[in-house]
Amino acid sequence: MKSLCVYCGSRPGNDPVFLKTASDVGQEAARRGCRIVYGGGKMGLMGAAAGAARDAGGAVFGVIPDFLVEIEGILEGVDHTVVSTMHERKMLMFEESDAILTLPGGIGTLEELIEVMSWARLDLHRKPIIILNLNGFWSPLEDLFSHIVETGFAAKELQSDVTFVDSVEEAFTVFERSPVREKA
Repeated sequence: MKSLCVYCGSRPGNDPVFLKTASDVGQEAARRGCRIVYGGGKMGLMGAAAGAARDAGGAVFGVIPDFLVEIEGILEGVDHTVVSTMHERKMLMFEESDAILTLPGGIGTLEELIEVMSWARLDLHRKPIIILNLNGFWSPLEDLFSHIVETGFAAKELQSDVTFVDSVEEAFTVFERSPVREKA
């Protein structure tokens, strides 16, 4: 079974399409027999994606630091591990996944995404990194990546380390067509 790490907000955002799409990701993962690996909480887009996968009979694995248990809660009925630090959380989520899918989110989501992109640039992995650019949410980031390359602060390969998609279907198509490779 392939596993998909989902980075997304612990808040729902202010557009109902964000929450619906997170649920669609969970349902589609379950339908395709794909395990969701996520940040372990029950709130926001995280909880929606994981809860929808669980409710559709899919496999879900959550990883949450102990200090966030009281803040975000733990989604009932899914496998989860409580760790001590955010670093442990991110590493375990990465290790348990074959690919990364980023949905809309805040600074934590952005930080998680940038870290795995940095690891890819350092040739520490070649796992697919997919960004669901829902309603153009991540377009400013895509523009920033272009700017970073254009101004000489990154090789053009930075832009090929990620795949921007516009739909849940496209995200899963990219995921399923990507070979699972630990290192480049």
